[in-house]
Order: sequence, then C-alpha cells, then structure tokens
Amino acid sequence: MIYVYRVTAGQERIVLEMLYKKAKKDKLKIYSLAHFEDLKGYLIAEGEDEVSIRQAGLRITHIKGILEKPMEISEIEGMIEAAKPAALSVSKGDIVELISGPFKGEKARVIKIDSNKEEVTVELTEVAVPIPVTIKANTIKVFQKASQEEKG
Repeated sequence: MIYVYRVTAGQERIVLEMLYKKAKKDKLKIYSLAHFEDLKGYLIAEGEDEVSIRQAGLRITHIKGILEKPMEISEIEGMIEAAKPAALSVSKGDIVELISGPFKGEKARVIKIDSNKEEVTVELTEVAVPIPVTIKANTIKVFQKASQEEKG
C-alpha cells in the first residue's frame, strides 16, 4: 500500500534520507520512498502495511503525521509522469517556450536533444540572428509540436 507522510516544507529530502536509513537498519518492509518537487510538505512511501510505515516515522523530526487513508498507485501515477524530464516529450523541430533563465518567455526551435544530460539545444526564433543555446530540459515547455515534414 502507499502512504503519505506530512512533513515540514523544505525538509523533505532530509526526512527522506532519515526514513531510508531507519527502514534499512530496522529491516522494515518499506519498498520505496518518493519526494516530488511539486508536492511540498509531503513524502510518499510504499510499504507492506501501516505498522511498518508508522514504525519508520517514529521519532523522526519534521514528520508531522501520516494521512489517514492509504492511496492507490493510480492516484500518484500523474505525479510520476509529471516528474519525468521534458526532454522525453520534446522532438527535434518542436517550438518551445523557455520558462526560466535569461531567455524566459522567448520561443525557440529544438535543434538537438541530449537525453543523457537532460539538455536540449534550441535556436531562439524571435531574434535577428538565430543563436544555438544549450539549456536544461526542465526549463522549457512545448509550445507547438513540429509537423511531420519538418522532422524528416
């Protein structure tokens, strides 16, 4: 079953590490722990039963409690999908909008994708001389998908 810890916002990574160490040391039946950047103040844990989950959280600072009702995997699938890097959903030739950094708000065309480094190289479209810029994949969002002719 999947349970949700309520934790002090901003302390999720520290609590995650402490939970991991305690579960490993005490050989608790906790199978996975997850923290999503978009979900401040919460950690997700998959365990055999509520007893294991509660035992892992005992006397760990910054844990405020556990949500009453366990969740189903289908309820968090959307968060898992959202956590995947944008580079996987972007294709060469797509028009993207930069959502952070010095070119925030600018439109650009994807000219190269490096999935290993989670980087994309884009060419700014609204400038006099197009310059290639390599940026992190999580700093873009797809504005317009490339048509089939443009990809070929």
